[in-house]
Amino acid sequence: MQVCEIRSATDSDAEAVAEIYSHYVRNTTFTFEFDPPDAAEIRHRMHEVRKSGFPYLVAEVDGRVVGYASAKQFRPRPAYRFTVEDSIYVAAGAEGHGIGHQLLVRLIEECRNAGAKQMIALMVGENPASVAFHASHGFEHSGILRSVGFKFERWLDLTLMQRALSDDIVESKDNATDRATQSATDRMTRGLHMGGGTLQSRDKLHDR
Repeated sequence: MQVCEIRSATDSDAEAVAEIYSHYVRNTTFTFEFDPPDAAEIRHRMHEVRKSGFPYLVAEVDGRVVGYASAKQFRPRPAYRFTVEDSIYVAAGAEGHGIGHQLLVRLIEECRNAGAKQMIALMVGENPASVAFHASHGFEHSGILRSVGFKFERWLDLTLMQRALSDDIVESKDNATDRATQSATDRMTRGLHMGGGTLQSRDKLHDR
């Protein structure tokens, strides 16, 4: 593991963050953005995150920014104020050295200290490495939105994962029922696959 310094981002980091993110915007489906934001826009996003009370972090090795992570409120409506969405990017060529791990561990800690109760991770397009990465940090699969994005001339899914940041949340009756129903459906699906049958289901997304 490459040990790095994890610290709060400053305005002077905007250029490096913009450069890191630009690679993913231009060359991957890991983000639905088409045009890389410039340093001024990154600086604005940093200010918005900090103004909301959540962290914007960078990872630094030998004075060079090699990754960044931030968290923002999952959706703008006030009922979501205890739920955050993470964003983590590591500089091209610096992957596989534990930088993302160090960023996410610190991000979770700071979001918990800021009062967040749940963290959501959204994996765009074909990104099995990010799914595995989040699973290794306690995130659970929450669903897939099929073909909701179109980039590089193809339709892309959105994978949702979730991790609790607090032990003091009382699960709602509806949520407990949903979990029981999903568990039963999973068992039925496995049984049908073992028996050679198939089961098709359609998830419903409601505007909440």
